[in-house]
Amino acid sequence: MSIATSHSNSTAGTAEDTARPRKGRPTVTVTGAPRLRWFMAGTTILAVALLVIAPLVLSTFGLNQLGRLVCFAIVAVGIGLAWGRGGMLTLGQGAFFGLGAYIMAMHMQMADADIAGSGVPSFMSLAGATSVPAWWEPFRNPVVALVAVVALPAALAFVLGFSIFKRKIKGAYFAIINQALVAAIVVLLVGQQDTLGGSNGLSGFRYFMGFSLNDPANKRMLFTIASVVLLVTLAIYYWLMRSRYGELLVATRDAEERVRFLGYDPALIKTAAYSIAAAMAGVAGALFVPIVGIISPAQIGVVPSIVFVIAVAAGGRFSLFGPAIGALVLGTVESSLAQSFPGAWSYFQGLILVLVITLLPGGLASIGAILGPRLMKSKEVSA
Repeated sequence: MSIATSHSNSTAGTAEDTARPRKGRPTVTVTGAPRLRWFMAGTTILAVALLVIAPLVLSTFGLNQLGRLVCFAIVAVGIGLAWGRGGMLTLGQGAFFGLGAYIMAMHMQMADADIAGSGVPSFMSLAGATSVPAWWEPFRNPVVALVAVVALPAALAFVLGFSIFKRKIKGAYFAIINQALVAAIVVLLVGQQDTLGGSNGLSGFRYFMGFSLNDPANKRMLFTIASVVLLVTLAIYYWLMRSRYGELLVATRDAEERVRFLGYDPALIKTAAYSIAAAMAGVAGALFVPIVGIISPAQIGVVPSIVFVIAVAAGGRFSLFGPAIGALVLGTVESSLAQSFPGAWSYFQGLILVLVITLLPGGLASIGAILGPRLMKSKEVSA
């Protein structure tokens, strides 16, 4: 038996990911990677929408808001890889998102201080500090900061993931450990009042890589960068889905013991997907900071991590574009409903998750697969 055979069998669904057809119970069909022409068509539509239409119809403020959602979509793509293809319910992506965000925030704080001539961020100067902590200094270099927003989340995920998967921990226990990681990081950040701003976080940024954040043209440039990164992230995800590694990942999800019997290490396979998802979240966090202008523990805690998962579930965790579309759509709905019903938005989120699980397990991406056969059947009946 080959892994390719295991992959082809897994794409039809398993006891975990595909519900058997039962009366009154929806069916989820897990498909393989889309054909190249469908990937190119979907990517082109998304690129035109983000890079052409959005800048024409939205104001600078509107683009900033959409840029925030694009950052969330990048995180969602990583969750789609780890959860949809790998079966790992990653409820702690806020930790890696926050790690990338805080690294970029520290760099921007020091860059602003260097331009001002003080060398020390303003919030530290107000507290009487005359120099930055030693562990801040490496991030003063923009190259080091850019490398770190990818490497440090991936390294943390590798160490944590490998230690977990080697012990064959999975399912709910893996999800709980992820949430514990997020909660611990939030507690740590809140306690760092003098060095990381505590519960208030870091804000007041004026420059990003030498470009003034007060210039509307530079804000549009940041939105463009975030959109291009999202498209690149989708391309990486597509390549992984089509690769030998993608087959191994799905086979590990569906038949881990069989993959181990064939001579592969499931722990390394799952750790790689977990680390790639963490790196994507770190990049998204680094882009989020200059676009939104603030990062605080409240934006990376347990609740935001759960919202990421809800968005992926709503969009369709098994599909290529579903996680990103789910993040964009859910973020847009949140922006509208949270203003009208600020106290009830959490209930709407829970309702969305319940409805998706019970009525549309495949998310928005499965609507075509559900309606297609019904439309064909209605045409045959009418004929």
